Amino acid sequence: MIFVFTKKQLKITAFALSFALVACFTAFNPDLNSNILTTSKNDWGLSYRENGAQPEGNATAEFLKEHNAYYCVPTDEKVIYLTFDAGYDNGNTTPILDALKKHNVKSTFFLVGNFIEKNPDLVKRMVDEGHIVGNHTKNHPDMSKIATAEEFAKEIAALENDYKAVTGKELLKVYRPPQGKFNEENLKLANSMGYKTFFWSLAYVDWYENKQPTKEEAFSKLLTRIHPGAIVLLHSTSKTNAEILDELLTKWEEMGYTFKNLDSI
Repeated sequence: MIFVFTKKQLKITAFALSFALVACFTAFNPDLNSNILTTSKNDWGLSYRENGAQPEGNATAEFLKEHNAYYCVPTDEKVIYLTFDAGYDNGNTTPILDALKKHNVKSTFFLVGNFIEKNPDLVKRMVDEGHIVGNHTKNHPDMSKIATAEEFAKEIAALENDYKAVTGKELLKVYRPPQGKFNEENLKLANSMGYKTFFWSLAYVDWYENKQPTKEEAFSKLLTRIHPGAIVLLHSTSKTNAEILDELLTKWEEMGYTFKNLDSI
């Protein structure tokens, strides 16, 4: 069957299609509907091409810096920024703090609400010994799936309140997305709240509590892939990390590395 349209019918059809396209664009363009976050997301990842050199991230350092976000520091100076993620304590935080104190190394602990609520004495010790407590959100959700700017801000602000309730201090505005899951709107919103977002340029699989790496497996990654300006992510729940940290810090120092904290970036 063949349909023949008049010029008037063609004009009406074209107008209807144009209207539909504009409606779709308005619904899904975050600039026109700013309260809804974009659904596109990234899982932070790295590509190591040469031992001892900074890896490439799946977002460039230049793109991240536009949003006050970082995964390493471009430098030839042998400096390490040591960070820990912690959702809970299983007895390994104390020996980690002991090793840091022995080496006079200051680090950042990205904590969630559960850790702060259940371990106030450990949080106070972190602060008293000069470490930074960073924002890892209240409930550790996939922040790239948070539907609205209001919900995103609520996760961040709730952790700030938990920290202040325990320490009486304001939280330093450094943020790490849980599991490294993010989208560009997340970065923009964190920046608008005064936060710097920190990913990492060195990590290894240390978070499975019942499948911990051996000392040799840990050193094979943490010694060969260390590089100038590295932001290192370790989990303070790791028994291996608790057991090797003193020796690891010694080995990094013997390689000529010194340590700075994220507030110097």
